[in-house]
Amino acid sequence: MLAFGMVEPRPGPAYRIETDRLVVRCYQPSDAALLKAAIDASLDALRPWMPWAHGEPETLAEKVSRMRRFRGEFDLGHDFAYGAFDRAETELLGGSGLHTRLGPGAREIGYWIHAAHTGKGLATEIAGALTRVGFEIEQLQRIEIHCAPDNARSIAVARKLGYVHEATLRERVARHDGSRRDSMIWTLFAGDYPASPAAATRLRAFDVTGQALC
Repeated sequence: MLAFGMVEPRPGPAYRIETDRLVVRCYQPSDAALLKAAIDASLDALRPWMPWAHGEPETLAEKVSRMRRFRGEFDLGHDFAYGAFDRAETELLGGSGLHTRLGPGAREIGYWIHAAHTGKGLATEIAGALTRVGFEIEQLQRIEIHCAPDNARSIAVARKLGYVHEATLRERVARHDGSRRDSMIWTLFAGDYPASPAAATRLRAFDVTGQALC
């Protein structure tokens, strides 16, 4: 089991996060084949919840281009997409992100898990780690999780980490067929974070040079 780091916090972002079972890190173009394999194997599970999955499968060249864009956005501080790998970094187990679309002082955590690895608590481990990074390194004021009202797995993740259901917004997310679905908004504020289950997530985080952040 990993212990909490004893290093004074440094400015982020966190490029690499190590939890008990995972390496959650910034994507590299060389990850394209692993990402393609994980998504291609999970399309039936992803399409009911992830609008982007209806644009899949992509070619390997398209995945390389996407990985380059993810890395560029990460380096420039525009958005922060993460891959979740096994500890040997030989398999991509899912994807996540601290997305900047909510504006200053806030981020949205999204996540998906490889279909062969659902039901193991990985989404909770990933989202808990990014919650810690968001509040302790990025010094955010608010983090949100958005999900469909009938996505029981995502709802369970938000509840386990101490997020509060604030609202269900009607007809907010476009489906691939042109219709729209409702979206639940789950929120955790900086003032409530220290007492939340998310704060107990065990991790070590590192900057782009490999220096410890926490």
